Amino acid sequence: MNAIPNRRDPLLNPPSRRDFLKTLGTGLVVWIALGPKAWSGETDAPPPPRKTPVDENDFNAFLRIGEDGRVTCLTGKIEMGQGPITSLPQMLAEELDVPVDSVDIIMGDTELCPFDWGTWGSTSTRSFGVQLRAAAAEARGVLLQLAAEALHVPESRLAIRDGVVFDTADERRKITYGELTRGRKIERHLAVKPAPKKPEQFKVIGRPLLRRDARDKVTGKARYTGDLRLPGMLYARILRPPAHGAVLQRVDASALSGLPGVQVIQQPGLVAVLHESPDRAEEALSKLKAEFSPSPSQLSNETIYPYLEKHPMEARTVVQEGDVAQARERTSRRLRETYLGAYIAHAAMETHTALARVEAGQATVWASTQNPFGARAEIAEAIGLPVPQVRVITPLVGGAFGGKGFNLQAIEAARLSKATGRPVQVMWSREEEFFNDTFRPASVIHVESGLDEQGRMAFWDYEVRFAGERGAEMLYDIPHRRLRAVGSFAEKPGVHPFGVGAWRAPGVSNNTFARECHVDGLAALAGVDPVEFRLRQTKDQRIARVLRAATEAWGWTPHAGPSGRGLGVACSTDVGTCVAAVAQIEFDAQTGRIKVRRVLCAQEMGLVVNPEGAKIQMEGCLTMGLGYALAEEIHFKNGVVLDTNFDSYPLPRFSWLPKIETLLLDASHEPPQGGGEPAVALTGALISNAVFDLTGVRLRTIPMTPAVVKAALAAKT
Repeated sequence: MNAIPNRRDPLLNPPSRRDFLKTLGTGLVVWIALGPKAWSGETDAPPPPRKTPVDENDFNAFLRIGEDGRVTCLTGKIEMGQGPITSLPQMLAEELDVPVDSVDIIMGDTELCPFDWGTWGSTSTRSFGVQLRAAAAEARGVLLQLAAEALHVPESRLAIRDGVVFDTADERRKITYGELTRGRKIERHLAVKPAPKKPEQFKVIGRPLLRRDARDKVTGKARYTGDLRLPGMLYARILRPPAHGAVLQRVDASALSGLPGVQVIQQPGLVAVLHESPDRAEEALSKLKAEFSPSPSQLSNETIYPYLEKHPMEARTVVQEGDVAQARERTSRRLRETYLGAYIAHAAMETHTALARVEAGQATVWASTQNPFGARAEIAEAIGLPVPQVRVITPLVGGAFGGKGFNLQAIEAARLSKATGRPVQVMWSREEEFFNDTFRPASVIHVESGLDEQGRMAFWDYEVRFAGERGAEMLYDIPHRRLRAVGSFAEKPGVHPFGVGAWRAPGVSNNTFARECHVDGLAALAGVDPVEFRLRQTKDQRIARVLRAATEAWGWTPHAGPSGRGLGVACSTDVGTCVAAVAQIEFDAQTGRIKVRRVLCAQEMGLVVNPEGAKIQMEGCLTMGLGYALAEEIHFKNGVVLDTNFDSYPLPRFSWLPKIETLLLDASHEPPQGGGEPAVALTGALISNAVFDLTGVRLRTIPMTPAVVKAALAAKT
């Protein structure tokens, strides 16, 4: 257990907004302004930028250049493993012409940082980063104006190097950013907004940099919410129902009476025991006697697909082009298949954790969350405080993948802190994490298509049930097509036996699996090499480019499938990024186990800020994809989640990993796009297509467990 930290610990004792504003009394600050609705999180539109200081209660600074010349980036985004802690400072350093090491970053503090909708959808670079570069470019323009006045030379003669503005005609005449801002409060508007730099001017963007949190993470110095301690802190263990839908009828806490230091809190929807020792709190929880009504659910992972197939929800038409019915009648070679996807967990290494301190009408909550401003609003409502009197601080988050957008643990900690008058930490156990997680929903996808006389796809009829339509767009040119969707990936309670929600690139892995497996099946039906078939069918130059890059780097030789080589290919798009990959597998027919030997992935994502970070994300996506493709599946029955730890819910291991090769295609003159999600969507289709190429058996269910594989082989024979 960590010792109680020094009171000056900056994470546990961060400056208040008032104190922070005092430190900003001089220097150059770029601000944005938010109206009251945006401050309370009730607006649907992003705030307009503003470049003058505003009232303390409307505090939304973007970046600051201090008297010491250091630059501070303030962002509502959080760091959960995808690298904005490095790439955002790179973008600032580039536009301001300062060393990356001179840029500090404050993330996910609702008291100090500008309002943000949450860290998801790969928006940190492609959305916020673009705004940040524009703000930095404007700050640079202001500094050049100030330097021209100070040095008595025209701006056209000035240049900047490492935060020093100098006269190109006489480099001895120079002035630092710190000297320009020292003792001054700078409020200035530029008549002409300077444009951010062009790629040919880059010195920092495009350089592969080691992530600035890497050393702390591998040495154990990095601190997550569960590492934090406050004086007088209590650990809470919470009574959970045995099944989803079970309702607490009565609880008997008499066995805890007289136990030293144990507190029992009973509130509507919340029963908890607390102690200064986590072990004592766990022991006390085991002594509670509770009765629950049974769950009304009678579903299991064995019966879920027929249930979802028949669930009475109307399909909505998302795309309708041409005449699918007529085209179907005119084709003689048709392929109709159904593709299934299981419920899967986010399975982040850090479980949902929060530390709350509620006192004197103020609440400070440290939380592992993707959405600190959303958490602030939820906490405020739960404990009856105005939103501005709740502060959420986000330490490093140990993985999320869409699963930490809801903040139950933060609400629980805040309620318990208010009830006890002491700081309270809530850290879910792995069993609680599996039970309370919002899973990637199980899905059923029907696809029917057919070939014309020339062997081209003539029509495409696609219906996705409960994965959502993201990623279901057609990458190939088909004159007659229809896309229908039933439900979404974030369905309201009543459809699924437990909560479902976003899972890394929501819906894209399900839809890519169905589309790319089906297109591969059509290529085999046409007797055409699957790469040639795809290239023949698309006019999308970005898709064609990544597919050619991947297959050329692989050394692909055309062959209609199944070729016996065990090679699979797939393409996908998401968050503005195009990706294509090739994989090779081996297969044990006796055990039904699939072993992926090699994967080569090509990605075009516009301007790449940190190539090293982008490649790491591609590798991480492909590794995570092995899990949902080969093993991960939530088992449940009658509302009970049967998987409580990684003994029955296996994640990819080092022994599973293939040789992974990555290619980043240059598109530096295009806007940056998302890199944290696209490659994960490919893995299921890659492996299924490779199995077909090796064995002639098409696997249409993910995960492709040994049982699924053996059943498919048996059906073929």
